[in-house]
Amino acid sequence: MSIIRVDSRGRMVIPKEIGVRDTNAIIIPAESFLVVIPLPKVPGGGWLITKKSRRELKDLAEKLGRKDAIERVKRRKKIDD
Repeated sequence: MSIIRVDSRGRMVIPKEIGVRDTNAIIIPAESFLVVIPLPKVPGGGWLITKKSRRELKDLAEKLGRKDAIERVKRRKKIDD
């Protein structure tokens, strides 16, 4: 455990012994203390690797979203086949 100082501008320096350097982090206020969660540079640890472009992924998500919405409406018997 380390004790840190927060200056008047809200900045704090994390000791290097903790090992959090050159990264973004989430800070969650929890009553009288803060929870700091470092964010990885590669989201998901690199498991989401694809050769599709962002546009292709967006189009696919919209297509699947439309399909899902139609299936939900049909299940609720709002429209016929």
